[in-house]
Amino acid sequence: MVRRLPSNPPVLPGFTFVRAVGSGGFADVFLYEQNLPRRQVAIKVLLPEVVNPRVRNMFQAEAQLMAQLSTHPAILTVFEASISSDGRPYLVTELCPTGLGDRFRSERIPVAEVLRTGIRVAAALETAHRANVLHRDIKPGNILLTAYGHPVLSDFGIAASLAAGDSSTAVGLSVPWSAPEVIRQETTGTIASEIFSLGATVYSLLAGRSPFEVVGKENSPGHLAGRILKGKISPLGRPDVPASLESLLAATMSRRTDDRPHSAMEFARQLQAIESELGLAQTPIDVVGDAWSGGLVGPPEDRTELSSLLTVPTPWWRRKKTTVDRVSSP
Repeated sequence: MVRRLPSNPPVLPGFTFVRAVGSGGFADVFLYEQNLPRRQVAIKVLLPEVVNPRVRNMFQAEAQLMAQLSTHPAILTVFEASISSDGRPYLVTELCPTGLGDRFRSERIPVAEVLRTGIRVAAALETAHRANVLHRDIKPGNILLTAYGHPVLSDFGIAASLAAGDSSTAVGLSVPWSAPEVIRQETTGTIASEIFSLGATVYSLLAGRSPFEVVGKENSPGHLAGRILKGKISPLGRPDVPASLESLLAATMSRRTDDRPHSAMEFARQLQAIESELGLAQTPIDVVGDAWSGGLVGPPEDRTELSSLLTVPTPWWRRKKTTVDRVSSP
């Protein structure tokens, strides 16, 4: 596939363009320097050809959601959002110099680091789910690393919502990490499908490839989708990965949704148990309780355009009265 050239960077008051960082199917990311306070930031700008009034409204609503969710330590921090003078919506975020999208294929990531990353991302997802928000595109490429090396989840729903109006692309965004029910187009996303994608992402960080890739064979989206529907996962082939972790990931990527962990919190706690098994210090699970999550998503009018795209069914834990939790043991 030939990569396209980035679009022209917009002229943004208070920011100085530095260089292009990356290009995606719906947006480009540029490095800018903010004038006050002076710092480097990443700015994601939607492509001109995808912008219309509905997309503009959706982008603004999603920017509100992501900005409020980004108070979580494992969610990319959003500084501001607006529309450029040429009509393109943009999102200003913290600059993360690296990510896991390329790293997991080029080096063997230690098991301890993968466990920490899995727990922190699971905590971010749990917080989002408690605010009735789905991510819809969990994969290594959407886990960035801050300047301090901390993993943060990016791109909450923006690309997936833009694709939701096009059935030909909504499923094809990230086939290697998609759940079978998403591949079959039975749903565009549920908590169960996000748990599958999270497990597939953790598997990838350990294996150096996505779960259904087969070395030496055809790994096109179509072939990967077929293997996902069959549900046969190859062993990780790493002697430093305990059998308990292999079993957890197999269950998390089960074709049967009932066999998967029922929440991101449950998945995180099982990863914590494996940390204890290996004699590692437990990674805290930072989550926001129900009493706080109601304030995460802003006024109802901000969510009207997104209600059919981002809402999730009411899970069991929303029937309980909880507080802010920092969990350090299962």
